[in-house]
Amino acid sequence: MITSLLQRVDLRRERGLFPGVMACSIVAVAATFLADHYGAPVMLFALLLGIAMNFLSTEGDCVAGIAFTASTVLRVGIALLGLRVTFEQVQDLGWEPVAGVVLCVGLTIGVSVVAAKRLGFRSTFGMLSGGATAICGASAALALAATLPPSPHRDKATSFTIIGVSVLSTVAMVLYPMIARAMGLDPIAAGLFLGGTIHDVAQVVGAGYSMSKETGDTATVVKLMRVAMLLPVIMLAAAMPRASVATHVKKPPLLPWFAVAFAALVALNSTGWVARELSDTGSLLSRWCLVAAMAAIGMKTQIRELATIGLRPVLLLLGETVFLASLVLLLLRWSA
Repeated sequence: MITSLLQRVDLRRERGLFPGVMACSIVAVAATFLADHYGAPVMLFALLLGIAMNFLSTEGDCVAGIAFTASTVLRVGIALLGLRVTFEQVQDLGWEPVAGVVLCVGLTIGVSVVAAKRLGFRSTFGMLSGGATAICGASAALALAATLPPSPHRDKATSFTIIGVSVLSTVAMVLYPMIARAMGLDPIAAGLFLGGTIHDVAQVVGAGYSMSKETGDTATVVKLMRVAMLLPVIMLAAAMPRASVATHVKKPPLLPWFAVAFAALVALNSTGWVARELSDTGSLLSRWCLVAAMAAIGMKTQIRELATIGLRPVLLLLGETVFLASLVLLLLRWSA
């Protein structure tokens, strides 16, 4: 009886997700058609078409499915990217990217905490916005918000940070490849730049593979290095002084499951045991997941909401973004 009830609940949930998932899939098909015929990046077409259909994410039957595609389907697509990466590729990058990621994450968060205090905010807001900028965007913001000491303004700060990094990531996905081309960066250097600067994983993937496969692979590896930095940063945030701890709040895992799955698939793919057909199928499925997720992210983008936010938080988040991009470019120029 209980099993039958659970099956009905799951079926009801799947039916609720279907309209939104189907809408994202249709946009993904349209974006792929346009990309194949006009030679422009499929991720950019998916984003722009998604933004044009933004009304679907505000109300109606598609809301749940769009949210599911922008989160779960996205993470599945990222995890499956592990079938395109091997440890040999990571070794080819050398130790410099690892050291660079640690340096950039640490300096960005440190500067953000200082800047937040100078602008009249709590240091926890600097940790929140700086961590989201330096590590993995909205996912880092949510993880840090559940870890930082409770405060009356934490929810509002978290909402603003998520909106801000999502918008800035979308802008960076379009702008940063142009900067990379204008500076004459080779595919590896471009991947290091994109993977080391753009906030959210989806936009890193979109920007990287819009330039080339080599750039996309490099950007993805570097970005996952930044995601791994979530563990020590959360441990640092958890050590910050707090008046009380909300025991009823469920904390997120120290590492996102898709990062763990990505690493596991990279390890499996590095053994040489994965058949070429299976690897190609996984790569194709990953691409479809990511294009559909990009369409969903476009549908969910609410740029107009930033108009209701004060100027100081916007300046802080924008300053953090510019600082990180400048720092990565400086390191690339220094190591060249």
